[in-house]
Amino acid sequence: QVQLVESGGGLVQAEGSLRLSCAASGNIFSIDDMGWHRQAPGKQRELVASINRGGGTFYVDPVKGRFTVSRDNAKNTVYLQMNSLKPEDTAVYYCAARRWPLAWGEGYWGQGTQVTVSS
Repeated sequence: QVQLVESGGGLVQAEGSLRLSCAASGNIFSIDDMGWHRQAPGKQRELVASINRGGGTFYVDPVKGRFTVSRDNAKNTVYLQMNSLKPEDTAVYYCAARRWPLAWGEGYWGQGTQVTVSS
């Protein structure tokens, strides 16, 4: 089992920044990929960014150039630095972990943290 705890959400004005953190514990050696997903009201949950064991990263187009995902293996923590935030970034952000090649839905999830961007 793996436990994930997110922190760092909040209310920010457009063009502002936030950094989300995800602390992992438990059987973390079984994890290959860590990802940040988000779910806005009335919309499906979507992958925003991910980072694999080797440090390779992936971003969806709407956040490229604005968001940066990173990991600190010594602290078992993954971060999502969000800059130039837009109102459409408002959502609950979830940290997830999976063993490749399982789907994200078959992995582990945190409880989510709310990010609200005001215009």
